[in-house]
Amino acid sequence: MTDTTFMTGTSAQFMLRVSDLSHRVNLGHNTLTILQGVSLEIKSGESAAIVGRSGSGKTTLLGLLAGLDTPSEGSVELGGAVISVLGEDERARLRAQRVGFVFQSFQLLPALTALENVMLPLELGGLEAPEIRARELLKRVGLGERLSHTPRQLSGGEQQRVAIARAFAANPVILFADEPTGNLDNHTGQAISDLLLALNREQGTTLVVVTHDERLAGRCQRHFSIDAGQLTESGATPA
Repeated sequence: MTDTTFMTGTSAQFMLRVSDLSHRVNLGHNTLTILQGVSLEIKSGESAAIVGRSGSGKTTLLGLLAGLDTPSEGSVELGGAVISVLGEDERARLRAQRVGFVFQSFQLLPALTALENVMLPLELGGLEAPEIRARELLKRVGLGERLSHTPRQLSGGEQQRVAIARAFAANPVILFADEPTGNLDNHTGQAISDLLLALNREQGTTLVVVTHDERLAGRCQRHFSIDAGQLTESGATPA
């Protein structure tokens, strides 16, 4: 049986370890190589940014790191579990327990209020008193007076604040953010970056961000660039 034990806190020095990762897609008579020989290590609690042009492979890489897909070659180890060899159900269970996500398009449920959107993953996870936790987080992200508003009644920045509260609700040990400021104006994007990094520090969550926003990337402790499917690290930024 595959060991899916997920280490937390300082019990795993490296929250994320990737070795010789490659990903190819079969296009009939041709094969498209999206990623080639990617390796990286990110320690528990670190913030890391992955930047690159459209089509460079960064979103594909994020999906593999989060266990949303499996690589053609290589391994992905997340919190001590080698997720690249797990089945789809095992990966889904691991994500539900310990991984958070923030997306460019917010992905809130339109029929639910802000409070209900944050409560939902807590209820699905069987957490006791989910409303208390959801209210606390919405207050922390500045939406304590907007609990009963649905997404269409919120601005883009407010919707992303709800999405961030939802992502941190279950105390994930690692959070993946895909262009979290991509649909926001510069001022709102800066505020969202501030919030995301503040919560990352407060909760000790490992943060991996795919972004075009060089200002956000520059504030992360680690900075990776991807081009034509190959990853390089361009140096560390002071915390």
